[in-house]
Amino acid sequence: MKQMKNCKATDTVGITRRQFLGRTAALSGIVAAPWFIPSSALGADGNVAPSNRITVGLIGHGVMGRGHLRRLAGDRDLQVLAVCDVDRLRCEDGKHRVEQTYAARSGGTYHGCKAYNDYRELLARSDIDAVVIATPDHWHTLQSIDAAKAGKDVYCEKPISITVRQGRRLAETVRRYGSVFQTGTQYRSISTIRQVCEFVRAGGLGKVKQVFTLWTRLGGFFGAPRFKPYRHLMDVENSGKSYAPLDITLPAEPVPDGLDWDLWVGPALWHPYNPAYHKNPSPGVVPWAFCEDFGAASVTWHHSHSADVIQYALGAEESGPIELIHPDSGQYPTLTCKYANGTLLHLVDHWPMVKDVYKAVPDTARLAGNFGGVFVGERGWLTSMSSGGPVEGGPRKVFEEMKSRTLQVNIGGKNHHANWFECIRTRRRPNCDEEIGHRSASLGHLTIIAHRLQRSLKWDPAKEEFLGDEPANRLLSRAMRSPWRL
Repeated sequence: MKQMKNCKATDTVGITRRQFLGRTAALSGIVAAPWFIPSSALGADGNVAPSNRITVGLIGHGVMGRGHLRRLAGDRDLQVLAVCDVDRLRCEDGKHRVEQTYAARSGGTYHGCKAYNDYRELLARSDIDAVVIATPDHWHTLQSIDAAKAGKDVYCEKPISITVRQGRRLAETVRRYGSVFQTGTQYRSISTIRQVCEFVRAGGLGKVKQVFTLWTRLGGFFGAPRFKPYRHLMDVENSGKSYAPLDITLPAEPVPDGLDWDLWVGPALWHPYNPAYHKNPSPGVVPWAFCEDFGAASVTWHHSHSADVIQYALGAEESGPIELIHPDSGQYPTLTCKYANGTLLHLVDHWPMVKDVYKAVPDTARLAGNFGGVFVGERGWLTSMSSGGPVEGGPRKVFEEMKSRTLQVNIGGKNHHANWFECIRTRRRPNCDEEIGHRSASLGHLTIIAHRLQRSLKWDPAKEEFLGDEPANRLLSRAMRSPWRL
């Protein structure tokens, strides 16, 4: 198969997908069972022969997991063999969706998808080549590491960690075991966003002086209806001002039938069940993210996407800032990350601050969307946001030099999954590999630490430690609840 341009070369040449499947079959005698007889068995009628399909398992069937499952089950190059979730209703629903999809395609029946409560049972299957992990944040690192050790290729939702040290361990383990790892920061796989990033990276704006991206307080999140019964316990007036996730104790409620709450909490600090963390059907994409033991607030909601796109454009995707400047220092009105070349990344509450507070772009500039940023350089400015309309910028010559076929940002045009699948076959590096995923998450973790300590910090991106600051360095890791460990 032709190699995709977006797959990055590794230092060694891996075996081909066909060789891998052949060796697996020879060793175990197990091959993926076809759901078509006879045409797909022969690779006819536009179908893919079973020996060439990538066999996949899904871990986590919440809102994001359902989206992944639609993509996986709808791809004729793949075969979904298993779905795992600690919520029995979600798990059975996923299994049913897969089998319904395959049965409709074949015009018959299909019963080849297995449902699991414990992800370790899914990973133990030798006939599954790859897994998609769409569980709450506190599970991402451990499940990805276990998957890599089990010989699986991995697509893991962002952020891939909830501490810097976790992310480093994941990156090292994935590399050691040769897993093809893709982080779910899919906006960089939109062709228009990639073109903006490549243009900025190549010096199209000259030296980039400032970048702006959004950072969100908890207040808006706590306005959701599910928090109404608990607001008197949460001190929302103060806790809502926080940019960092908090340790908020919610009252215990009966665990719903079919939910394995102990396994849901897993390696995190124990919290009794409360529907604000988990409810079926889900009240939101990442309802747990306000809690520091389960998620990372803005890092979970949107900042991992933004960090990936921004550091890609700055050429710092495998590095990071050297300083975090707290607004209490008086240097800048909002928390600011400084890179070694002097570029400043300002975190803002809303886009009008770019014009009203920093005076960085014209008053007439249209700034909208999320999952990216505003780049301001010596020669002009450009946006890389998604979900807010076309790319904006100025002066006009910037767009003439960029030679973009379109400034429209097509959210549906992402090829992030396809990039991962192709790299599984070629054993090349995908767009957002383990190191990039780690560095994107780390940028958010560093800002959370600065917010918590309420002061500026010096950071060494090579050693991944704060300079002469033991209190800050202690926040780079946390213990896991027994018996879980990395």
